[in-house]
Amino acid sequence: MMERRALARHKTFIKGRIYFNNRLSSMDCIVRDVTDMGCRLEVSDFATLPETFELYMPNKDEYYQAHIKWRRATNIGASWTPETTINPRPESGRTDHHIGDRVAKLERELASLQKRLAALEN
Repeated sequence: MMERRALARHKTFIKGRIYFNNRLSSMDCIVRDVTDMGCRLEVSDFATLPETFELYMPNKDEYYQAHIKWRRATNIGASWTPETTINPRPESGRTDHHIGDRVAKLERELASLQKRLAALEN
């Protein structure tokens, strides 16, 4: 079958986080395909998203501004907005809220590891 797309798609299985509502709301997603112009996301059955949102890919530590192009069941096709196409957000653009989330997660992981270590020592 002949490929009709102008840009090559890269199949992925990357955990992502969608932020919207001035970063007051967020949800997890799976990034299934990525191109230089956008991506295909897999979200939960109950996902209700605005037309524009911010996508964070933790494995790359990159942010993208995205705009929904299509929706089919749990899949969403999104394009990057021109001013942020495939460019990570600068270090100074990070919010305290985001850093706080990361610190809280690391603290939970540390506490869990300390409990496991204590159990092994007994």
